[in-house]
Amino acid sequence: MALKRSHFAHQLLELPLGETVTVCGWVQHYRDHGGVVFIDLRDGSGLIQLVFDPQVELAVCEPASRLRKEYVIAVRGVLSERSAENIKNELPTGRLEVKVHELELLNAAKTPPFEIEDRINVDESLRLKYRYLDLRRPSLQQRIKMRHRVTQSIRNFLSAQGFYEIETPMMTKTTPEGARDYLVPSRVHPGQFYALPQSPQIFKQILMVSGFERYFQIARCFRDEDLRADRQPEFTQLDLEMSFVDEEDVRSTNEKLIAHLMKDILDVDVPLPLPVLTYDEAIGRYGSDKPDTRFGLELIDFSDIMQKVGFNAFATVANEGGLIKGIRLEGAADQMPRNELDNLRNRSIRSGGKGLVWFIYKPEGLVSPVAKFFSEEELARIQERSGAQTGDVVLMMADSAKVVHDVLGRLRLDLGERFELIDHSKWDVLWVNAFPMFEWDEQRGRWQAQHHPFTMPKPEHLDMLQSAPEKVRTQAYDLVINGVEMASGSVRIHQRAIQEKIFQALNISDEEAQEKFGFMLGAFEYGAPPHGGIGYGLDRLVMVMAGVDTIRDVIAFPKTQAASCLMTDAPGSASREQLEELHLRTVLPPSEQK
Repeated sequence: MALKRSHFAHQLLELPLGETVTVCGWVQHYRDHGGVVFIDLRDGSGLIQLVFDPQVELAVCEPASRLRKEYVIAVRGVLSERSAENIKNELPTGRLEVKVHELELLNAAKTPPFEIEDRINVDESLRLKYRYLDLRRPSLQQRIKMRHRVTQSIRNFLSAQGFYEIETPMMTKTTPEGARDYLVPSRVHPGQFYALPQSPQIFKQILMVSGFERYFQIARCFRDEDLRADRQPEFTQLDLEMSFVDEEDVRSTNEKLIAHLMKDILDVDVPLPLPVLTYDEAIGRYGSDKPDTRFGLELIDFSDIMQKVGFNAFATVANEGGLIKGIRLEGAADQMPRNELDNLRNRSIRSGGKGLVWFIYKPEGLVSPVAKFFSEEELARIQERSGAQTGDVVLMMADSAKVVHDVLGRLRLDLGERFELIDHSKWDVLWVNAFPMFEWDEQRGRWQAQHHPFTMPKPEHLDMLQSAPEKVRTQAYDLVINGVEMASGSVRIHQRAIQEKIFQALNISDEEAQEKFGFMLGAFEYGAPPHGGIGYGLDRLVMVMAGVDTIRDVIAFPKTQAASCLMTDAPGSASREQLEELHLRTVLPPSEQK
C-alpha cells in the first residue's frame, strides 16, 4: 500500500481548504460526466466525494474509469469546496470534495448480490448469508457503533459508582431450572458435560459472599430455546449485583443508570423516580406484565355485574371464578366494520379464548349480537361501568383470568397501533414489581419459579410457601421501556434455610439440591450478606434505543430463528475422530437418517 491514510472522511470537516489529504475506502457510487469521474467514497466514518478531472491530472483518469462499486481504493488529492449546485446539505461532508491527483487500487470486488444501501428490499436470509456486505450499510454501521457507545457508557457509569467488572465462567454445571442448556462434552472427563451459562446468576451471588460488594459484567449467555425477534441462542447481558441493599436501593441505582444512558446516547431526559406498578396492577389494568403505558385503553372489569345476567355465557364464567373484562374504544363506532369485528373475534379464539363480543353505541341505538340476552337494566350497568358514550365501541370477553389478560393484552396493543394511539416519540420507562413466586407448569404438573428459584419472597409470605404457593409474591422487579421487558432482577435469598424451603416448594429433592447447588448452599453458611441485582438484555436495550424491531439488527453476526448462521453454515457435523475423542456418538431421529 503506497498511499497511507491521513484522515477519515469526517475529519475533513476540521481541515482548511487546499490541504492535501489521503483517504481510503470503498466506492459507493460512480458517475462519469463526460470524462470527469465523480466517486462517492465510503469509509467507517461517512462519505466524501472524489473528483477525477483530466485537466487536473490525466494519469489518474484511465484507472478511475475502471473502478466499480465496492472496489477498495486509496487516493491523494486536494480538499476543495463543491460548486454551489453540487452541495448536498443532507451529508455532513456535503460541501466538500477531494480533487484527486493519485489513485491506488487496493482490491477489486465482485458485483455484490444487493446494493450497499439502507433503502433496499432484500430477503433477510440473503443479507445474513452475506453479512459482511450487509454490515457495510450505514444504518447497520451506526447501530453497531451505538452498541459500542452503550457498553462504554455503562462501564463508565458503573465504574464511577464503585462497581467492579468481574468475569464469571463460561463452562459450568447444568441446572434444573430455566430454558434448556447448551452442553459441552468433556474430553478429559468421559461421559460428563459442561453447560454454557444461561446467566451468571449463581456466580454473581457467590461474589457477594466473597466480599465484592458491587459487581457487573457484560456477559455472554446461552439458552437453547425457541427463538423470536427479540431472542437469540447466544446473547449479551448486562449483569450486576449489590450487597447490603434492599429492592429500593437496586431500583434507584438502575434508574440512574438508565437516565444516564438515555441522556448520554440519545439526549433524552428520563424523569426520576420512575413509576412503579405491581404485577397484579399491571396485569389487571393492561393485561401484561410489561405494559406499554404510552396510551390508554385500560382493561375494564365487568365480572361483578355479570353474575346474575341473562347471558349465560358470561354469568357462568363469573360464578365459576373467571373474569369478564373489556376495552372501550372511544369514537370507533364508524371505524370498525363488521368484518373487522369478526376478525378480532376469530383472532381471540386462535389465541386460546372462547370468543369476543362487542357493543357499538350508535346515535340510533345499541348494536350488539348479544344485546337480546341482557335486560335494559343490565345493559345500562355495562354502559355505566365502561363509561361508553355515543360513537364508542366496547369489546368484551369471558374466560379464565390468564386467558382474558393474555388475549386482551395483545388486542390492546393491536388496537393502539390500529387507531394510532401510541406516541412513538415518547419514552415510557417504568418498574413492575411484586411478581408471583411460582407459576404452574401444566406439562410437569408442578409449580416452577416464575423468575428463578433464588428470588427472595416477601417476608410476610414465607409461611405460605407450602399452604398457598399461588399467593406468594416476591421482591422481584422488571424494568420496562415502551412495553418491552428490558431487565429483570430481584433481592436474592441469602440464607440456606430459606433457599431450601424454596427448593422443597419446587419439588427439588435435598439430593438434587445438594448435587446442583451444594457449593452455593454451603457458601450461605459462611456469612452471606443480603444482596440483590438485575440482568439487562443488552441486545434488546440497544434494539429499543436504536428504534428497530429485531435484535438481529444490532448484533454483528446473529443467528436465524432456526438458530443457524447462514454465513458460516453453522452448526455443522463433527468428524468421527472428534466424536471418538469426546466419547460420543450421534443418533439422528428417523427423519434425518439417510
